[in-house]
Amino acid sequence: MFGAHKVKDLTPRQIKAALEAQEILLIDVREPAEFAAERIHGALNFPLSTFDPGALPDAADKAIVFQCGSGKRSAMAVERCRKAGHNIDSHLGGGIMAWKAAGLPTISIDIESGAVRDPN
Repeated sequence: MFGAHKVKDLTPRQIKAALEAQEILLIDVREPAEFAAERIHGALNFPLSTFDPGALPDAADKAIVFQCGSGKRSAMAVERCRKAGHNIDSHLGGGIMAWKAAGLPTISIDIESGAVRDPN
């Protein structure tokens, strides 16, 4: 728990269902090299190292949900948004590690060929 508010942990299955229903905008706050190596289909990259809550894209009628490797950086992004006055409270609990542990697909780079593997 960070600050006075609890960050809402969403499960990989909740995130997958919300992405498929186009209810959320998933923002990956890992660094560009991490994002390039492996990412969740549909996620946008806004690295925490240069994170500016004011520069987040307009999500229209979707909720913004953050995601990182394990859940620590995405929880920090939620707190930065709260401090900047944004009503964002959710992240992927356990990050991309939890996503993969749930057996959900990622976009990755084949190390031998350099080809992008996208199961979607």
